[in-house]
Amino acid sequence: MKHFKAPEKSLKELDVEAAATLIAVASDVALILDEKGCIRDLAFSSNELSRELEQVLSWVGKPWLDTVTVECRDKVAEMLVEADEKTVSSWRQVNHPTSGAADVPIIYSAVKVRPGRVVVLGRDLRPIAQLQQRLIETQQSMERDYSRLRHIEMRYRLLFDISSEALLVVDANSLRVLESNPSAAPMLDVRGKRAASRSLMDIFDATTRNAVQGLISEVRSSGRPESIQAKLAETAAPIRVSASLLRNEGSPLFLLRILAEHGEGAGMVPRGKIGLLKLAENLPDGAVVTDAEGRIMVVNAAFLDMTHLPTEQQARGELLDRWLGRPGVDLDVLLSSLRRHGNVRAFATTLRSDTGAAADVEVSAAKLIDGDQLCFGFTIRMVNRRFSTDSRNPGNVHRSGEQLKELIGRVPLKELVRDSTDMIERLCIEAALELTNDNRASAAEMLGLSRQSLYMKLRRHGLIDFSPDSNSEE
Repeated sequence: MKHFKAPEKSLKELDVEAAATLIAVASDVALILDEKGCIRDLAFSSNELSRELEQVLSWVGKPWLDTVTVECRDKVAEMLVEADEKTVSSWRQVNHPTSGAADVPIIYSAVKVRPGRVVVLGRDLRPIAQLQQRLIETQQSMERDYSRLRHIEMRYRLLFDISSEALLVVDANSLRVLESNPSAAPMLDVRGKRAASRSLMDIFDATTRNAVQGLISEVRSSGRPESIQAKLAETAAPIRVSASLLRNEGSPLFLLRILAEHGEGAGMVPRGKIGLLKLAENLPDGAVVTDAEGRIMVVNAAFLDMTHLPTEQQARGELLDRWLGRPGVDLDVLLSSLRRHGNVRAFATTLRSDTGAAADVEVSAAKLIDGDQLCFGFTIRMVNRRFSTDSRNPGNVHRSGEQLKELIGRVPLKELVRDSTDMIERLCIEAALELTNDNRASAAEMLGLSRQSLYMKLRRHGLIDFSPDSNSEE
């Protein structure tokens, strides 16, 4: 701190009233303390601050320590000791309790003006806190906007790259290709980024360049999308060129779509897609396609190995939950989530083979549209490659709880409660049967059910496939 050079000259005419005015104006809160640290006088910069701080108790005549929160009392004691030893204490933040929910933060410095008298100057920190809060909110808003724009850009970039149509982005002034998607490479006989920086007119046959130039001029002047027929320079193949005008940061660009004429290539599967289908067939993880009801349409070889099925025909038309998860529970949850959200990732469940063995698996799935038909595709990955002969694993309880936790926010509460009730009921019945060595009469008594009710629940959960009338007395 830098002091006045000659205060005895510049301030010698200063009287008590002037000094009090200066102290009050220089701070939001000013306190005059005696040698015991009690408040003898005080001043506030505003009546609102005075009412807010003194509504709990009147400060005059009270120790300064009693006006602050419990955790700030040590700070007040330290400032008084520091002022007594060094005349001026360092600035410390102190909180005052109010009748409201929030404390009032004040930053103080204590000044010893003479023996037995200390002047405490305080500044209200709430305006600074409000500015900081507004800054944080603005930063968070900017980050959210940036994240949203980044995701939008990612989605459009993905659409641009996976489109089966050849797409070119062309500079409207120089007519040079700025970007091309992978589908444009075979049609334009280019690889990688070789299409970029090429002149647009070099792509087309000389006999149709004037028509393409006219298309560009028409779109530039009208702003409406237009299309014409043309030919490629490399192969002279007939194509249809559609052009649209768009802007990027104020610069005009053209988006060109190039389609093969007469439906050529329209029904063809790109070479890369054929490879993807072969990959799905040869995956070490199980792959299954079902209809909207969960009945199997197509499976790969890995799924047949997991379920110990000899042929694909034995799986077709069967409900997937014959092998996957708890019957009537896991598959219903998966299908419900798929219809609402389109995909599911890493759904933990079990897979049973036709021999009765079970293994832990993770299921990822997506909704598929095949023409007018709704389908679902599933990939099934083994978590533990070794089958366990006891499907009633106590670990299922924990695993099911984790599944339900992951589905919160994605599946309505009504469905979660229903599925949870079915799961708990099944587990309790299985536990009772295990404790009674499959004596159903004893299990019914243990569960507080009639034998008829127990058999109905056993059938509903797929634990038996016959009626109680056909069962012999136990």
